[in-house]
Amino acid sequence: MATASAFAAVFFSSAFAACFAEVCTIPLDTAKVRLQLQRKAPQSLPPAAAATGAGWAASAGGTLATILSIARDEGVAALWKGIIPGLHRQFLYGGLRVGLYEPVKAFFVGGTAVGDVSLISKILAALTTGVIAIVVANPTDLVKVRLQADGKANTVKRNYSGALNAYATIIRQEGIGALWTGLGPNVARNAIINAAELASYDEFKQMFLKLPGFTDNVFTHLLAGLGAGFFAVCIGSPVDVVKSRMMGDSTYRSTLDCFAKTLKNDGPGAFYKGFIANFCRIGSWNVIMFLTLEQVRRLFL
Repeated sequence: MATASAFAAVFFSSAFAACFAEVCTIPLDTAKVRLQLQRKAPQSLPPAAAATGAGWAASAGGTLATILSIARDEGVAALWKGIIPGLHRQFLYGGLRVGLYEPVKAFFVGGTAVGDVSLISKILAALTTGVIAIVVANPTDLVKVRLQADGKANTVKRNYSGALNAYATIIRQEGIGALWTGLGPNVARNAIINAAELASYDEFKQMFLKLPGFTDNVFTHLLAGLGAGFFAVCIGSPVDVVKSRMMGDSTYRSTLDCFAKTLKNDGPGAFYKGFIANFCRIGSWNVIMFLTLEQVRRLFL
């Protein structure tokens, strides 16, 4: 079993790597959130309205268009809306999910997790650490999504002055329990994505290292990180959309209500809205995070 000092070292290394990846990729995440919050524009909208804020969903035709639209209409800094709670989230969530992964994996295999470990043990360990980490970090995720969503034409303006003001305002106006709004889909999303990321990265890396010509180097880490990101987006996109919509719009009564209304009003394709932005975000995020983590581990572990 890992010692407290070993856990602390992995926790802080993982937290640093996750925060660094967050800073690099949050514009893509902001675009993804805006795309996921889009709803079908009412057919009765006149052309003039569709060309203005009411037709935002139509005018932002994709990831790049959304990024350019935000930068033009709200300023470049708006692309980094939510960076402070994003860093709060990554410090807690990133540190816990990776820091706990090896000891939890060892628990599932009944000892020290060395050598070949079954894929099912890796998946179970990643699911477990994903749940634990996001239960702790959900308030930071909520504030991050709300700050990113604020400013969109068809979203209720909350006008938070910053992350700390958002935490305080939510507690004052909605109660402390509101900080865990969207916990259901967030637990599902992060447990699934964490399993897809950590277990697949672990599996890809192990697979590549068995192939001739592959060593434990940057190229292997890069390929494994891309594979992990692709699996995470394919598997986790539907619950990610539901999570973003619940956190960005408090009118949904429950996870099932959000899922049902999204399916009814926007169709099944809505669950993969922002897919390209999500893959660009999570794919690049995984590459940066795992590359950074591997280098930091070599320095300090």
